[in-house]
Amino acid sequence: MQIGVEISRALENKRIFLVSDDEIARAALQFMLHDEYEAHDLADLNAAYAKAADGRPDLLLLGLEIVEALGQGVLREIAAKLPATKIMLIAAPGQDALAQGFLKNGAHGVLTKPLTVEGVRRKVGAVFGQGTHQMVQLSILPAKAV
Repeated sequence: MQIGVEISRALENKRIFLVSDDEIARAALQFMLHDEYEAHDLADLNAAYAKAADGRPDLLLLGLEIVEALGQGVLREIAAKLPATKIMLIAAPGQDALAQGFLKNGAHGVLTKPLTVEGVRRKVGAVFGQGTHQMVQLSILPAKAV
């Protein structure tokens, strides 16, 4: 295991599909995530749909270039074919505004390059609700007379 890996995340068995035209980004993301999640590097959406027959992904990391090529309707298609799967877009520098626009159309988050281990793990964890701390209200009990 790598340093900084939270064992509780590794035991949750969350499935992540990495789909992008950028082979280097897919390989880097798989390396960054494989210790904490079940990460699958896939070349296109058809491969992702086929792989989903073995088990639906919890998260689809999708290259923004695919959404640009297929149109934003692809986000609705993914939601129909992979229900309950969250979608996070992988954007190049300068594509933040475009990617943020897709958040209204079904995407759940954006990973912006350059990718760092800490940043990727933090953002993916946030999509899964990990790393958020719940507040617990404490009440002060009255002291008993002794």
